[in-house]
Amino acid sequence: MTAMIETHDLSKDFVKKLDFAGKIATHLGADLHEQVVRAVDRVHLGVEKGEVVGLVGESGCGKSTLGRMVAGILAPTLGHVLFNGEDYAELSGPQARRAQLAVQMIFQDPYASLNPRHRVETIVGEAPLVHGLASKSGLADYVDDILKRVGLDPECKRRYPHQFSGGQRQRLGIARALAVKPDFLVCDEAIAALDVSIQAQVLNLFMDLREEFDLTYLFISHDLSVVEHISDRVVIMYLGRVVEVAPTEVLFEQPNHPYAAALLAEIPRLDQRKRQFKPIEGEIPSPIHPPSGCHFHPRCPHAFARCQSEVPALQKIAPGRYAACHLNDEPTPKNE
Repeated sequence: MTAMIETHDLSKDFVKKLDFAGKIATHLGADLHEQVVRAVDRVHLGVEKGEVVGLVGESGCGKSTLGRMVAGILAPTLGHVLFNGEDYAELSGPQARRAQLAVQMIFQDPYASLNPRHRVETIVGEAPLVHGLASKSGLADYVDDILKRVGLDPECKRRYPHQFSGGQRQRLGIARALAVKPDFLVCDEAIAALDVSIQAQVLNLFMDLREEFDLTYLFISHDLSVVEHISDRVVIMYLGRVVEVAPTEVLFEQPNHPYAAALLAEIPRLDQRKRQFKPIEGEIPSPIHPPSGCHFHPRCPHAFARCQSEVPALQKIAPGRYAACHLNDEPTPKNE
């Protein structure tokens, strides 16, 4: 079965070039070089139609960059993004336009992603009008219907974004995405900036819209409790690489990769009130100079010599489960 969204060897580099002073210093003999950050490093990912995949990792691990490449906002440095088996880069004309409309993104900061000079009716209605999804005569009714579906009063369509609360603005962002009739939504920390009570409302909205419009989600979050609630499958990233992929229930019961295990061990639980919080040991390495071999080995309690020199491949360890850890190749764990 062809996945709706697939990535193959997907990588993204960000390069900080030398400024004028740096170039002069280099010309005079200084040992200065361009700085390259590989935000996403050869990621393989597939999302089937109708499922919700949670993408989890620490800040700076590359999950938002991966989401932006999936949504077509960023071009990959290496690799390919496929929509229904077709490479984004090879599409043109009506096919390219359909792929662009079919995959939409909802951003973390709803205020920054909405044009403060436009009224709601323009924010939600502009794209459907331009792409022929709604006629000029029927646009008002079209916008009203979309606003109702996300829980907003159509009477507010003459307002500007600053006249709404944070939760309402996030609903506007969802309405704007739904207005072009997408099949796939990339939700980048879509509830992180909201109050806890509002988070629950927006999460329930996502679940309802999934059923109503037959949507598929890539749900990016650092909140494991949210991911556990909404996701069918979870992808764990660390410093640009995918380290584990598993069905949600299986991952939360028995994580395989040491990093995934460390993350899940620190989820607050009512039955562990007296347990002392113990963060993952060590500092997050610099993405400019990441560790050799397995990126997690300087912080891993099970690391051995091979982890320092060889990059672990993401391999199948059980039906529907994948992990990138050399411990899966060893008969018994070693500490060296």
